Amino acid sequence: MVSIIIPFKNTAHFLPACLDSIVNQTYKSWEVLAVNDGSIDDSFDLVSEYSEKDNRIHVFQNRGQGIIPALQTAYAHSKGEFITRMDSDDIMVTHRLEKMVHNLKYKGNGHVAIGQVKYFSNRGISNGYARYEQWLNKLTSAGNNFTEIYKECVIPSPCWMISKTDFERCGAFSPNRYPEDYDLTFRFYENDLRIIPCQEVLHYWRDYDTRTSRTHEHYAQNYFLDIKIHYFLKLDHDTNRSLVVWGAGFKGKKIAKALLKEKIDFIWLCDNPNKINKSIYGKEMHHFSMMETLQSPQSIITVANENAQDEIRTHLTKLNQKAMEDYYFFC
Repeated sequence: MVSIIIPFKNTAHFLPACLDSIVNQTYKSWEVLAVNDGSIDDSFDLVSEYSEKDNRIHVFQNRGQGIIPALQTAYAHSKGEFITRMDSDDIMVTHRLEKMVHNLKYKGNGHVAIGQVKYFSNRGISNGYARYEQWLNKLTSAGNNFTEIYKECVIPSPCWMISKTDFERCGAFSPNRYPEDYDLTFRFYENDLRIIPCQEVLHYWRDYDTRTSRTHEHYAQNYFLDIKIHYFLKLDHDTNRSLVVWGAGFKGKKIAKALLKEKIDFIWLCDNPNKINKSIYGKEMHHFSMMETLQSPQSIITVANENAQDEIRTHLTKLNQKAMEDYYFFC
């Protein structure tokens, strides 16, 4: 059985399409664990009506406040061998559960099944979301999502499935760290789970102005940076190597402050002539050519410009440096 965990808050307008897409799945062995996170519209009554018609659908009130307590509330009631997420405003393709269960049963424990996603909206999709969709689906198609984990969340939060055994090993929904989907992705990475490649769109991801990821402070850029720094220092930082930070924009400064707070020494590089040889937070800025004088450095790259990223990547390749070993793109 698959346990489908759905937090919901004020999504009555979208819930029928969401729940209908689950009821109409080709795979029938599932349970829905839907948790009301303080809705003030008709969402709770609507899900309750569905639960009266289909005994596989269960609805609960959040035992806390916010999405993490809602996830924890749902998970505490789960009975499935497999665990998956669903957003209450999205739509599953008809064979999503069947495809994911098949992949997990074929590959066995130690794997995460994911699917490609497609954004949809009644007002069109922004260029930023279109690019994220394309980038995410390219990674998913090859199953090499973790190779760019420090850039952005590489597993779509409402479109993954994992065995309950592996999920427990990764800490399930226990950590109280936002953004919770990005934190979970890093814990999959930390526990050496392997991504099962998927070439199909399995999930339709709705975009609208009031969706949580657009409006809640927990999904602001600084929270994503906190997650990246936390897991880089925990999983990939080699304390025996010189640490280098590239770039002195918002992200570079945020990372620099975090490293200084942790009393971790680093070398700060940039190519801005107005900043080279100047000090920020007491750290002198150096020209990136200094990289060639360092012995076995490890780099965090915060430069957002794609052309500049290509130049940096080319430069580091000439120095025999490897991605996700010697350098990490944080944007």
